[in-house]
Amino acid sequence: MNMKNTIASLSIMGMMISLSACVTNPETGKRTISKTAIGGVGGALGGYLLGDLIGGRNDRTEKLLGAGIGAIAGAGIGRYMDNQEKKLRQQTAGTGINVVRDGDNLILDLPSEVTFDVNSATINPQFGASLDKVSTTLAEFDQTYVDVLGHTDSTGSDSYNQQLSERRANSVAGYLSGRGVNQARLATRGFGESQPRASNVTEEGRALNRRVEIRVVPVSEEG
Repeated sequence: MNMKNTIASLSIMGMMISLSACVTNPETGKRTISKTAIGGVGGALGGYLLGDLIGGRNDRTEKLLGAGIGAIAGAGIGRYMDNQEKKLRQQTAGTGINVVRDGDNLILDLPSEVTFDVNSATINPQFGASLDKVSTTLAEFDQTYVDVLGHTDSTGSDSYNQQLSERRANSVAGYLSGRGVNQARLATRGFGESQPRASNVTEEGRALNRRVEIRVVPVSEEG
C-alpha cells in the first residue's frame, strides 16, 4: 500500500472510530464525540503522519541548543511531561481546551467555535486569556518542541481549506511566540480537510473537524 492510500485509510479509520464513539446527552439529545475517541484518533493520525517532528528532529534540536534550551535525560522525560500535563490541565480547566496524553507527548485540542470565526484566521479576543495560560505553561516547560497543526472541514475548495488551515496554525504559533514561547521550539503545518475526525455531512461533524491542535514533544538527549 502506498503512502497516499495508507493515509486515506487511516483518515477513514479515524472517522469510523469517532462515529462509533458518539455519545448522547440524555437531557438535550445532542450527540457528540467522546474525548476518549478524540484522543485516540488524534494520537493515531498525528503520530503516523508527523513522524517525530515537523521539519525534522536533528535540525530543530540544533536550533534549540543554539537558543540555550537543553535536552531531558531519558529517565526524566516521563516525570517532566507528567508535571507539564498537570499544569496544563489546571490552567485550561473550563476553557474547552482538551489535553490528551499520547505516550510522552501531549496534544492540546483548541475548540474551533471559540478560537476563530468562520473563514477567519484571527484569534477571537475572548479566547486570548485561555491561550495566555497555555503560553505561560509552555514557556515554563521549555524543554519541548511545539508543533501547531491546523485543520478544516470540507466546506470550500481543497486549496482554500489548505491555506486557511496553514494561516490558523501560523496565527496560533505567532500568538504563543509573542507571549514567551521561544520561536526555535515552534513549527506549523496545515492539513486542510485531509484529516477529518468526524463526518462532514452534519454541522456537528464539521465543527469537530475545524480545529487547531498543539502537539508538545519532549526534547530528549537520545534525540
